[in-house]
Amino acid sequence: MKVKIHREGLNILLVLLAIILVINIPAFTFIRPLWIPISFAVISGILYLLVVNFFRSPHRHFKGDPKNAVLASADGTVVALEEVYEDEVLKCNTIQLSIFMSVFNVHANWYPVEGKVVYAKHHNGRFQAAYLPKSSAENERSTVVIETPKGDKVLVRQVAGAVARRIVTYAEEGCDARFDEHMGFIKFGSRVDIYLPLGTEILVKIGDKTIGDITQVARLK
Repeated sequence: MKVKIHREGLNILLVLLAIILVINIPAFTFIRPLWIPISFAVISGILYLLVVNFFRSPHRHFKGDPKNAVLASADGTVVALEEVYEDEVLKCNTIQLSIFMSVFNVHANWYPVEGKVVYAKHHNGRFQAAYLPKSSAENERSTVVIETPKGDKVLVRQVAGAVARRIVTYAEEGCDARFDEHMGFIKFGSRVDIYLPLGTEILVKIGDKTIGDITQVARLK
């Protein structure tokens, strides 16, 4: 599995590196005893590596049977799995499957099903903790609906969290949704909700860990 730095993180990493150099070079020049600037350097290095880890962008390929498959849209933990009424677009009862991403997870988001994007809209909102159920309706979020070749509609919602302040959505109405392609990216901690038709076979449970574009979380009937 090849890993590179996601394009959303390149500018952030360059700016952060410049800030670290500006702080540490004078520290080594003027501050004594020497253990103080060394401590600054170690802390700065750890911080930088954490940010690098956050912006990983692994190249993934789903090797299973794509027929009726629903894949995890994100790396993380399943935190919600219940029947709910989706009132923004679908206007019907659905199965909500939510995946929470910590700051240690890859934050790229993949398409959970293949088909055509028929709806894409960004909503401004609050920045509550993303693991809270009400964050799906009240937080900053982006909604994407994909219609599969069989006519099923699957809604995917990117939800910002208490730390996340920027949702990037690449999906646009009319574009094709394909496995192995990024649907978007959320910066610094958040969650992804997937709304599935009733009768969908669920293959995970609350607490399960997922790998985006790899873990099959459900199978459409």
